[in-house]
Amino acid sequence: MEATDFLRLFDYDAWANRECITAMRLENIILLPDVIGRIAHILSAQRLWLERILGQSPTLPVWPTSTLQECGVLAEEMTSAWRSFLIQISTQTIGALSQRSLQDNVKYRNTKGEPFFSQVEGILTHVLFHSAYHRGQVALQLRSSGAMPAYTDFIHAVREGFVD
Repeated sequence: MEATDFLRLFDYDAWANRECITAMRLENIILLPDVIGRIAHILSAQRLWLERILGQSPTLPVWPTSTLQECGVLAEEMTSAWRSFLIQISTQTIGALSQRSLQDNVKYRNTKGEPFFSQVEGILTHVLFHSAYHRGQVALQLRSSGAMPAYTDFIHAVREGFVD
């Protein structure tokens, strides 16, 4: 895949996260902390993986305790950060972020402290699938509570023009 392909997929992911947060705000139910916690986890993990790619220290726990409002703010921050990173690697410009290709290896430690190497392309793919997996869990939890989850199918986003 090319960086521009990932840019499109991350645009979809950002849209789906916003839709999920919006649906949670609109429902007149008391959201269980673990429902909000899953959205917070999606966003925190996105930040963690970008920080790993950039060689930065983690700034959030993997499973943070957040409010829905804080999740909304972090969702916008991550949308901007990922978009900026992907645009930079797709245009091969050197700016505030270090230049990386999709095949570059990233050295990092997981949350257990174990050392690993992963290619940027694999990390990007993981981030996208990780988000979709947990959004599915959120949808199931909302539906089980009698609430209507967001409709976040990729094909829907494309058909409706939410994603190019």
